[in-house]
Amino acid sequence: MARVRLSVAERREELLRAAVEQIEARGVAAVRIADVAAVLGVSNALVLYHFSTKEKLVAAAFAHAAEGDLAHLRGLLGRRTSALRRLRAAVRWYAPTGQAKGWRLWIEGWAVALREPALREVTRDLDRQWKAAIAEVIAEGVEAGEFDCPDPTATALRLTALLDGLAVQLTSYAGAVPRSRAQAWVNEALARELGLDRENLTQP
Repeated sequence: MARVRLSVAERREELLRAAVEQIEARGVAAVRIADVAAVLGVSNALVLYHFSTKEKLVAAAFAHAAEGDLAHLRGLLGRRTSALRRLRAAVRWYAPTGQAKGWRLWIEGWAVALREPALREVTRDLDRQWKAAIAEVIAEGVEAGEFDCPDPTATALRLTALLDGLAVQLTSYAGAVPRSRAQAWVNEALARELGLDRENLTQP
């Protein structure tokens, strides 16, 4: 059967999805242009036509994954409900005990970003946007009288640092921290940072 001819944008999207899958399966260091090409049944030259180097493909793949994560985050934070419910939903999704699927991908990305400037910029931009979104909903909660938090920006940084650190532990070292204990620590941190009783975080 003849392969459907895709537009440039569609082809790029297809290549990025395949690259993300291959990075998740093989790791950044091991993945090759040939692996991405083989999955889609296209030539190495076609992949290089769109991205020119493996480094550019990897950086673009992480940016693609980041855009998906940020879109989901904005959807959770944009709901028409209280700041507490929106923040709680976002943290539960993002936490390593939640439904976010990309932790192994991002841990790989952080490691490689130490030596790859293009990828470092992608991961740094995602980090900035995530913290800014969390800080914004915390500030909205303060304004509405839901939270007692003098510095939403600092609180967002501390919360994300805790979540990222727990993600490394749970993803890299199976059994190092029971998931129930990690969730309890996250709830304790939220209650402490927002001036709430812990029971507020477990109510439906």
